[in-house]
Amino acid sequence: MSSPTWHADDLTAFATQLLQAAGLSHDKAQAVAGILVEADLMGHSTHGLALLAPYLAELESGSMTREGEPEVVADAPAALTWDGRRLPGPWLVLRAMDAATERAKRCGTGTVVIRRSHHIACLAAYHERATRQGLLMLLACSDPNVASVAPFGGLDPVFTPNPISAGIPTPGLPVVVDISTSATTNGLTNRLHQEGRRLPAPWVIDGRGRPSDDPAVLFDEPKGTILPLGGMDSGHKGYGLTLLVEALTGGLAGHGRADPREGWGATVFMQIIDPRAFAGIDAFTRQTGAVTQRCRASRPANAGTPVRTPGEHGLQLAAQQRAQGVALYPSIMPALEAWAGKLSVPLPPPADL
Repeated sequence: MSSPTWHADDLTAFATQLLQAAGLSHDKAQAVAGILVEADLMGHSTHGLALLAPYLAELESGSMTREGEPEVVADAPAALTWDGRRLPGPWLVLRAMDAATERAKRCGTGTVVIRRSHHIACLAAYHERATRQGLLMLLACSDPNVASVAPFGGLDPVFTPNPISAGIPTPGLPVVVDISTSATTNGLTNRLHQEGRRLPAPWVIDGRGRPSDDPAVLFDEPKGTILPLGGMDSGHKGYGLTLLVEALTGGLAGHGRADPREGWGATVFMQIIDPRAFAGIDAFTRQTGAVTQRCRASRPANAGTPVRTPGEHGLQLAAQQRAQGVALYPSIMPALEAWAGKLSVPLPPPADL
């Protein structure tokens, strides 16, 4: 028997209704729902609707702010700093994209940093909104309230996985880069630990410094940590990138690991660059088109597996799932059924009904 699928629009409407029932206004609920469903469309199953039940719990407890606007901390022609007041992260980032885009069209670049945002979900889910306009976008975040990644050579966690991402326009599919500066993510290690499964490679170390593929070492005493990107042999590179993300987020926002913890959240760096202010959009896409074409033309190391550009699989999967239905990770809909009953929201019908 095949697994059920759902229409993307039905999932978005369902998530929007749940978030509204939990106290968000329609615009905030729709923004959050759209980003979560976009993540599942692209196959990022730990950072899509898997986050909806935890978000609803945060709204219920009051840890996610329901109402209001971000506070302006600093405002310059090409730079803006907000205090997000723990408002929903996807809504804040989409608002920040609008502000940064307007500034980039005037100044060539526009940068928004946000302190005290709530969690912002899947970074890759935002970029196509910018690349469709011929804009280059950089997005990074950290969570100063959590520490699960040790510095290279250390045992005590200091960082979160600190993802950094980019959306790059080309003449065809955009390049969408979304990488953690750690070897894996909290979402994946938590899921595999709950299911009693192992990681694909030794991406964690136990509390005595021994590499492991068992996420249980993150929960055993003495607790282990996630390794920086590059692992035991070249993790100094991921460590350096992690510190860069800390500077772009907590450093520029003026709020981070030097401050008291407030709960699950994010500090965000987002920059929009308009190639029209530089050599021009045609010159930009001529160069990005040439280099991506050469990447795809590279002889494959594994016969029958052609070289792809970053994000290509996710974008193609999203187009396929929009047409044929979205396949959700098996644990997602059961977790949402409980909230649907609690908030009196009808479940979406499977796509094949």
